[in-house]
Amino acid sequence: MVRDAVETHFAEAVGALTPGPSRDPDLPVRPGTGLTGTRCRELFAVQLGSRLLDVAARLMRERDEGFYTIGSSGHEGNAAVAAALRVDDPALLHYRSGAFYLTRSAQAGRLAEEGLRDVLLGIAASAEEPIAGGRHKVFGHPGLAVIPQTSTIASHLPRAVGVGFAIERARMLGLPSPWPGDAVAVCSFGDASMNHASALTGLNTAAYGRFRGLQIPVLFVCEDNGLGISVKTPPEWVAQARHPLLEYFQADGGDLAETYDVALRAVEHVRVNRAPAFLHLRTVRLMGHAGSDVEIGYRTRREIAADLDRDPLVRTARLLVEAGLAAPDELLARYEAERDHVLKLASECARRPRLATAAEVMAPLAPRRPEAVAAEALRSAPAEARERAFATLPEQEGRLTVAQAVNRALADAMALDPGVLVFGEDVARKGGVYGVTRGLLRRFGAERVFDMLLDEQAILGLALGAGVSGLLPVPEIQYLAYLHNALDQIRGEASTMQFFSQGAYRNPLVVRVASYAYQKGFGGHFHNDNSIAALRDIPGVIVASPARPDDAAAMLRTCLAAARADGSVCVFLEPIALYHTRDLFEEGDDGWLTPYAPPARWDETHVPVGRARSYGDGRDLTIVTYGNGLRMSLRAAVKLTAEDMGCRVLDLRWLSPLPVDDLMRAAELTGRVLIADETRHSGGVSESVIAALVDNGFRGPIARVTSQDSFVPLGPAADTVLLSESDIERAARKLLG
Repeated sequence: MVRDAVETHFAEAVGALTPGPSRDPDLPVRPGTGLTGTRCRELFAVQLGSRLLDVAARLMRERDEGFYTIGSSGHEGNAAVAAALRVDDPALLHYRSGAFYLTRSAQAGRLAEEGLRDVLLGIAASAEEPIAGGRHKVFGHPGLAVIPQTSTIASHLPRAVGVGFAIERARMLGLPSPWPGDAVAVCSFGDASMNHASALTGLNTAAYGRFRGLQIPVLFVCEDNGLGISVKTPPEWVAQARHPLLEYFQADGGDLAETYDVALRAVEHVRVNRAPAFLHLRTVRLMGHAGSDVEIGYRTRREIAADLDRDPLVRTARLLVEAGLAAPDELLARYEAERDHVLKLASECARRPRLATAAEVMAPLAPRRPEAVAAEALRSAPAEARERAFATLPEQEGRLTVAQAVNRALADAMALDPGVLVFGEDVARKGGVYGVTRGLLRRFGAERVFDMLLDEQAILGLALGAGVSGLLPVPEIQYLAYLHNALDQIRGEASTMQFFSQGAYRNPLVVRVASYAYQKGFGGHFHNDNSIAALRDIPGVIVASPARPDDAAAMLRTCLAAARADGSVCVFLEPIALYHTRDLFEEGDDGWLTPYAPPARWDETHVPVGRARSYGDGRDLTIVTYGNGLRMSLRAAVKLTAEDMGCRVLDLRWLSPLPVDDLMRAAELTGRVLIADETRHSGGVSESVIAALVDNGFRGPIARVTSQDSFVPLGPAADTVLLSESDIERAARKLLG
């Protein structure tokens, strides 16, 4: 392998160093620093290992033995940040954190070779890589408190705030936590990432919490190399753009001693004050953005040379040589010996087995253990705890609405599990825009029921941090349209956690969303959204859509149980228009109300994930629907049956995964299927239902009726684009001939 400019410069620069007088290695490596000579030598070894991992990654790519070349060269100063922290401080690291990871590995008492092998197995996409098992190259390890992150830019900052929040909230509630009570969460990212909306959410949420007097021990570390691939970050932009309410620390990230001293002060500030802080490290980027990046296409030779002159590996070597702790020839010999060792390790790792089947790839994606979920769903709080939680036990209240059923199920869950947290916009004092969380604050306290700032990314990020920290978050998104503002927190973060950690880390989560259209007297697109396509194609996410009060309570218990037992990510879509609906056929019939099942009946009323519910016994037509469509379909079915057209109605209840077995049984019973779908014609649920029917061999007539491919307008005009009861009737008559 031909040596590039970075390796050549290191050899020339180190070879030209002049040794200083010998110094006691137990003394500071230079006057005024807390970094001893011994510690400096240890961290140099880590920095060297990180640099050589980048060399190995490029060689492996040339040989088609490696598949990831974004490196850490120029950022090796983050070894000092790791050294300032404890091994049990949770870390959420960006992709230039090789030296941090190797330092953390050494702090845990592991051999140097173990940390190197971890990274090389990741580069080789080996199934033996200890965190992602070859699914992605990430820095992560459950024994090192390093939580793996995706490459989604800055999407981990909101979660990092959630981890910091959860450290304190678990301590406040007296609950077990994977992190010590005085832990500090650390989150690293680049200067270009700081411009991303999710980064701004993380920084703003931490500052907002601090302003409100909350304790959120999180250290943000911005490693500022001045580039986002080819786009330059203006000088001093990071310093000017930082949030003014976050304590600010800055250091030359290429100067190991300065970085160590400043990082110690930053960590101490966060740990002692339980307050967020911002550590700004000025670094360089060497070897380009990745192996395929040709820097000369967008940078001048002078700019590239200036970065080489600031090489942190050379600068740490200079510290050692000038302190008389190493000779230039010794360091160069060490470089060559370590280089040979790392490249040999790389060759060995390249021969290790890789994932070979779809089943192997998908194994940790979304484990499903129905028996464990069912057992968990049957658990209830002791009778005395339920009596304290309810003025009147819900099973003694008579028949309830959907909103009431959800409220009672939430209260039951909170009485059972002190780790359940309910939060969102207007959920606490107001009790939710629709009153669904009314009374929970009074019963369970502000530590467990609280309002959030108006930022869906902040809400979901806090939930993800709480979930990975051992709590069970139940955040509310006020309207379905608002969820799209923050969908990457589910797509890029929540749904990938078990996939990229082989289940070593989980973020159990039940996101409640006020959903769909048909509100009376209150409309417009953002309060009547009917698009869920972006949710349903996220691998592993459970999408629940209850319509009846009894199903709402039972399915919420199932989602909470799946989160606890399997670490599932669940989105619970609550139909706004049915929240307070009482009647089914005629005014005053109370046909939409149902009683709340007592715990003794939770077994028989359990609703497993992926099970539908059937109504009627007609033999002419099966109407497949969900949500608001259920009430319309039941009403239409009664009219059609009165005309000797026997109908049965199948409520899907679960939109992901679809209840395919129940769907096929219901379809075969009549031989004809009409899908009544309140989502849009394009990308709606009906497309997947038809595909499921055809893929599984159904050969009877299939038709569908949907809402239009339109946003929902204000006022009565909404009726022109939404699925209606009359639409269902007409389509049914046409299908029946």
